[in-house]
Amino acid sequence: MLCPDCQHTETKVLDSRASGGGIRRRRQCLHCERRFTTHERIERKLPLVVKKDGTRAPFDHDKLMAGFRLACRKRPVSAAALEAACTEVEDTAMTQATAGEVRSADIGKLVLAQLHKLDTVAYVRFASVYMEVNSADDFLELLRPIAAEEPR
Repeated sequence: MLCPDCQHTETKVLDSRASGGGIRRRRQCLHCERRFTTHERIERKLPLVVKKDGTRAPFDHDKLMAGFRLACRKRPVSAAALEAACTEVEDTAMTQATAGEVRSADIGKLVLAQLHKLDTVAYVRFASVYMEVNSADDFLELLRPIAAEEPR
């Protein structure tokens, strides 16, 4: 572990705690004595994502989280709720993967389900792109079921 100040390689761990699917460690540099925190995430064997065009790419937690953040931008959704939704999608994708692969369309459906629980506006934002809404009529078709379930 490199010290962020002096780039010295020797540090000692002062404290370790579990935090949100990973480990938080408080460290101190043995050279300059500066304290800093590191966050470690357990690396899981995630499936390959099979895209619409047939290409395969590694499952990317950061890309999934960026999609959630974009859909929920300027909405009252906490970072903890986004992280939990992202983790739920990852876990479900891992269990649904066959031969170590999962289709991007299946991931999209999982994201839609999580956004539907979190925030209606975020759901509509994501769905309009995911379902390739191209006209006002398509958009109305997307909104009809949502409007029917919302209390007035």
